[in-house]
Amino acid sequence: MSHFDLLITNVRVVRAGKDAPELLDVAIQGGKFAAIEAGIDPSLATEVVDAGGKHLFPGVVDGHQHWGIYNPLSEDAEIESKANAQGGVTTGITYMRTGAYYMNKSGSYEDFYPEVLSAVESRSYSDYGFHVAPILRDHIDEIPYLIDAGVPSFKVFMFYGSHGLHGGANDQGKFLMLPEGESYDFAHFEFVMRGIQKARLDPKYADIADQISLSMHCETAEIMRAYTKLVQEDGSLSGLEAYSASRPPHSEGLAITIAAYLAYETELPNINLLHLTSKKAIEAAMLMQQTFPHISFRREVTVGHLLADFNSPIGGKVNPPLRSRDDVEALWEHVLAGNFDWVVSDHACCKEEAKFGDPKEDVFLAKSGFGGAEYLLAGMISEGRKRGLSYNRIAELVSRNPADRYGVAGKGDVVVGYDADFALVDDDVSYVVRAEESMSAQEYTPFEGHELTARVTNTYLRGQAIFADGAVVGAPSGQYVNRSGR
Repeated sequence: MSHFDLLITNVRVVRAGKDAPELLDVAIQGGKFAAIEAGIDPSLATEVVDAGGKHLFPGVVDGHQHWGIYNPLSEDAEIESKANAQGGVTTGITYMRTGAYYMNKSGSYEDFYPEVLSAVESRSYSDYGFHVAPILRDHIDEIPYLIDAGVPSFKVFMFYGSHGLHGGANDQGKFLMLPEGESYDFAHFEFVMRGIQKARLDPKYADIADQISLSMHCETAEIMRAYTKLVQEDGSLSGLEAYSASRPPHSEGLAITIAAYLAYETELPNINLLHLTSKKAIEAAMLMQQTFPHISFRREVTVGHLLADFNSPIGGKVNPPLRSRDDVEALWEHVLAGNFDWVVSDHACCKEEAKFGDPKEDVFLAKSGFGGAEYLLAGMISEGRKRGLSYNRIAELVSRNPADRYGVAGKGDVVVGYDADFALVDDDVSYVVRAEESMSAQEYTPFEGHELTARVTNTYLRGQAIFADGAVVGAPSGQYVNRSGR
């Protein structure tokens, strides 16, 4: 009689915290890792898969995605979760807010959030969760409701002070659908922090207080507004280099400094500094950690900013921008030094017809954001190993660390009792990225032409195959990740 549903043999297991991959067998029962050891008897398993010496990575916990920003949420849940499966991403946490884009409506989260969950239910191939941005004053009072609903992580978009998603906003109130008399500014950010800290101190949430955090998109609207005008009036720069100059790196550094002091003022200890793109940004983040050592800062970088630079086509427009090759190298130096806590995709599918303006080559008319979940793990392995980044450290960066911070219990590592979420990776390949091979609905990619030397061949969610032989397998089985601890 079999003891296990599935047994993976002849596989090199990559576990966070270990020194190197280990040649072990991995047994799964009831959707959980049941045994991880050498020499498990194949007769004990209903199904046996010989991995052929591939590496088994924990399923990626992509802590930064944007479903529903340019396409209907239900559509993105179905299609972009296929890109997740293709890239070994078994859990994606996507950002959500009221206002223009996303659900294109305002109001109470008690009304709004159930609509979000309904739009995604039974459509996703990967597990999913949400971060939520308190936009309205009343949203601050709804923080306990959101935590109870499974959302302990929140977000502030610092650059929305006078900017929209793609550039200057003539009417911030209209863009964010703010009631008369309300504004989205530093004072609002402070009050959001106070609201989150109040919830953290509630004895009701004592068991998850370490997972209740605020993520900050750090750019300074006033700097961006002035530099955008300078760059456009000068006219000597074009493409993504112009966009980078219009949102300069010191705009990030200044915003990080403000965010850190507000955290100090409000005594909120859990701050996530999102998608740092430049040498100045990461240096400011490290300086703030030294200045406020009692604050638990977490520092994020995207695979896009580690692989691409501002010499890419304008389809690579994103906020904050792709930077110079010198900045790319600086980011890698800090990755190798252990100064980044996790790597994400910032996946935001924007189809070509929506992405580009007229004329197409005008970067300031293009929409911001692009997909990348399908390249996250393969890209980190391909580029990381050339630089001496160990596979086990990659597993920490893309899986365990974001899972721990965001309260994704029982995921992010290959551990007995955890959900059997994993990816099999062939690292003995060489191929060139082509957009048409992506399962995303996006028809282009700034990674076009990049050579990768690793490929996800199989992805499993709770022990069930969701990607194999270059195709998504089965019906959507992704579940909502409730991070309330209840």
